[in-house]
Amino acid sequence: MTAKQRLTIARVLALITVIVISVYIFSIRDQAGELAKYGYPGIFLLSILANATVLLPAPGILFVFAMGAVFNPLGVALAAGAGAAIGELSGYLAGFGGSVVVERVGTYENIRNWMQTHPNLSYLAIFLLAFVPNPLFDLAGIAAGTLRMPVIRFLFFCWIGKTLKMMLFAYAGASSLNWFFE
Repeated sequence: MTAKQRLTIARVLALITVIVISVYIFSIRDQAGELAKYGYPGIFLLSILANATVLLPAPGILFVFAMGAVFNPLGVALAAGAGAAIGELSGYLAGFGGSVVVERVGTYENIRNWMQTHPNLSYLAIFLLAFVPNPLFDLAGIAAGTLRMPVIRFLFFCWIGKTLKMMLFAYAGASSLNWFFE
């Protein structure tokens, strides 16, 4: 088997894996809240699940907001941020497997082209899109996989952005609890 055939098989398997994970997580989204009873490990796992869906909505931020009112907001942010970054690997794998899922989507093309022409700033794009609540991060993850951004760097900048975003939501949840009871 040639290297090109092995790469094609790896890409197909990565794409199938992402599709199966996304469909599974979307199907169990109503039971995901039960992970809260496991504390920080549950928050970490739920965050992986909420962020592992590609182009399907999952209620991760609302969960972080609610858990920030129950647990230490910094711990919630760290657990949720790490889980979110790991979950976003599904988008990266979708891109590695081939961007056929979003190939003709204009926004994806714009993100990919910008990242391709500005490779040194592409990490900043990953950080900013991970930090700002928006539905475009999956497209950035797919673009990063398509462009073969080093996975460790992708995870690092994704983790920083997601953790800071989760920190804002966790502390907002914690302060909202004080607002209701004061």
